[in-house]
Formats: sequence, structure tokens, C-alpha cells
Amino acid sequence: MPDLAELIDAMDAWFDPRWAESWDAVGLVCGDRAEPVDRVLLAVDAVPATVAEADEFGAQLLITHHPLLLTPVHGIPADDPKGALVHRLVRSGIAHLVAHTNADVADPGVSDALADRLGLRDVRPLQPQPETPLDKLVVFVPTAEAQRLIDALAAAGAGALGNYDRCAWTTQGTGTFRPLGGATPAVGEVGRVEQVDETRVEMVVPAARRAAVIAALRATHPYEEPAFDLLAQSPLPSRRGTGRVGELAAAVPLREFVRHAAEALPSTVWGVRAAGDPDRTVRTVAVCGGSGGSLAEAARAAGADAYLTADLKHHSAVEAVTERGGHGMALVDAAHWATEAPWLDAVAARLGQRFGTTVEVRVSRQVTDPWTMHSPATKE
Repeated sequence: MPDLAELIDAMDAWFDPRWAESWDAVGLVCGDRAEPVDRVLLAVDAVPATVAEADEFGAQLLITHHPLLLTPVHGIPADDPKGALVHRLVRSGIAHLVAHTNADVADPGVSDALADRLGLRDVRPLQPQPETPLDKLVVFVPTAEAQRLIDALAAAGAGALGNYDRCAWTTQGTGTFRPLGGATPAVGEVGRVEQVDETRVEMVVPAARRAAVIAALRATHPYEEPAFDLLAQSPLPSRRGTGRVGELAAAVPLREFVRHAAEALPSTVWGVRAAGDPDRTVRTVAVCGGSGGSLAEAARAAGADAYLTADLKHHSAVEAVTERGGHGMALVDAAHWATEAPWLDAVAARLGQRFGTTVEVRVSRQVTDPWTMHSPATKE
């Protein structure tokens, strides 16, 4: 049976907390990392109904998309609504973990699950983020010391590429130098030209690890003054980012796509509504789980025929569907909860693959969408 720390490590690897927005509150809310976990409940929201469900299920971990404590607090008294939930979690031995905007931009993340639920193909980020900034380190070291130096640099964070570490390129050459007065050379004598069989080592370095890697280089390299270059690389677009855009298997009228979306997404009182010509053709679709109104122009620029998201406002809807020289775009507005709930099933599947039968994972079917009534207009 894994402990809480192992589940957190898995979630952090998929949804790195460093990807979260500065205003967000992600990560562990409460819980002991050393405690074992064999039951996990996944939910969009940490509310009384889902906390009670986690307790009744016997879960030791509740993972939610939305933070319980998004705004700063100075206390969690039990007579406060949110404080009461924290107290129940702690008393019941249930840890609480949040993956919010870090899950929104992940690859795959919240919008990937939404796109998959709608059957989109060839999915790509709507607003891509750059890859983690990398430097290239080039250092010259006596050949006999090359592997030891590579080990030290890798331990400090250099040479990590995807699912590989300690990645390095080496080539052989001859280094030459002359120690001057005041030097204490590891090789050679003051005033005499030396030639040494050296290895050129090249490794990538995350920008955030620059200081640690250079410190490891200086501490490990046998030379008093090691020769090296640290070159900043141009940022490249990544598969991470907000929203997704893809293609339907076949073009359909907007009215049919809206019907399809309503059937594919979890049922809510809100349902699915659209702005645009019901007969317009839809093939390229942009999506964003949660509140994605700010990406309407990005969706238009990506060539989307329709953009599905949640919490759309009147003015953005009016602007988006205005036919601008034949480049109008339909908007499809679904319930916030419904656009994010598909992510829960995707995370449950990944946890099942990672931990197998050692952890029972359940997805909450509590509909935590806050809208509970809907009455269509009857007047013509």
C-alpha cells in the first residue's frame, strides 16, 4: 500500500504545482505524507457532500480540482463553513490534495479530457506555454574525471530530458594552458605550458537550476579555474497550455454539435446553450474546461468554428458570434462543473495504471454545479 507522499509525487509529476497561476492555491491542504492510502475519492469541489462521500467511502485522500481555501485565511475554526470541512477531514483521517490551474495547463490536462469526451482529434493547445527554459552547459574536464563530473552535474539537476536523466554529450580533445604566478594547478607547474587529454561535456540545465549546477561544477571539477560556457536556449512551444483545439471526425451543423455536447458531458440543470447560426457548419472546435471566456479571440485565431467553455458573458458572446468578414465563430456555453468533471475520470485511470490494485480510486458522482433550477422562457 502506498503512502500519501507517493500519491502526491505521482500527481505532482503529472500536474506540476509550479505550473499553477500565482494567485492559485494548489497542493496538500491537510494530511500526513507518511500515512498509508488505499482509497482515493476524486471530485471537482470540496464541499460538504463530497467530503461526506469521502468519509463514507473510507478514503484516506480526497483529490479535488477546485481549491477549498482559494483565498488566504488566518484560521479554520470549526464554526466556519470551510473550517468545518477541514476539521471533518482531519478528524476522519482524510488528506486533501488540490490540482487546479496546474492541471488546466498540463499535457494531458483538464481540457484534454474535455476534448476527448467530445471526440476531438489532432488536439493541440489553444494557448500554448513555452517549454521549461533551458540552458546548455559546455564544460571541459580531464577525461579521467568526466564521468564523476557528469554524475555531480546530474545530481544537481542537469541533463534531464523527458523521462531520462544524466543525459550528456561528450567528445575528446586536448586542452592547453599555462599556470601563472599565484596559481595552484591540479595538473602541471607554474610557468610551464601543459597539454591534457580532456573531454568536452554538454548537458542541458533548467534555468531554475543554474546556481546549483554551477556550484556542483566548481565543487567537483579538479581544476582551480574550470573552463565552461552556459548558453541560454531560445524557448520552444510545448504541448502544455490553456485550452485545446481539434477536429471533429466529420463536419456537423451547430445544432447537432450542441446536442452532441449535451449528451457527452455530465448532465446538469444548466445544460448546454449556444450562440450562433444553428445551421452553420462546425468541424474545428476549441474547448477550455472551466471559465474560458478570455480565450475567445484565441479560439477565433485558431480557426475554430465553435468554442465550448463555461461562464461566458453577454458581451463576449455578442462579439464572438458577430460575422466579421465571414469569420464569425459560434460559442457553446456549458456548466462550469460539467466541463471539468471529465478530468476526474482521466485522473482515476492514470492512478489505476500507476498504483494498480493497491489503491481503490472512485470518482464522485455528486453534481456540485451550484445551479439547481432552470425554467425555459414560455412567452413568444
